[in-house]
Amino acid sequence: MNLFGLMDTSGSAMQAERMRAEVVAANMANAETTRTAAGGPYRRQEVVFAADRGDPNFLDSIGSAISRPGLPPLPGAGAVAPGVRVARVVADPSPPLKRYDPGHPDADGEGYVAYPDINPLTEMVDLLGATRAYGLNGSAVQAEKGMIAAALEIAKS
Repeated sequence: MNLFGLMDTSGSAMQAERMRAEVVAANMANAETTRTAAGGPYRRQEVVFAADRGDPNFLDSIGSAISRPGLPPLPGAGAVAPGVRVARVVADPSPPLKRYDPGHPDADGEGYVAYPDINPLTEMVDLLGATRAYGLNGSAVQAEKGMIAAALEIAKS
């Protein structure tokens, strides 16, 4: 893999972690939502990541554009930058929490209201994990940029 492939990998991880942070924010915002358009309380969402082989890189595009019989492939041609992607966002299967509140408009016949099973502590830990992973991938991109700049300086000499 070349340096640009490393940037693609870090970039895909940053996109996936951004989505994870957005889902956590939606969970926190809906922690008290007792009625949704689908009916019933809001269901906590979770992000599922998957490995991604990525798209062909620049060398693949050039190699396929100028390939002729009898010519060797370009160095690095055929390399694909691996990465991460959001496979899906799934609802947490946990049952809703029941709280006694007979005056609430969504109370059942016994006076209980179904609330989402969202623990703010769990959500904050998940958000911290997403933030740290995003930051680490940002640092990796900066390091990769430094390596490219150093390689250009060496080539210039």
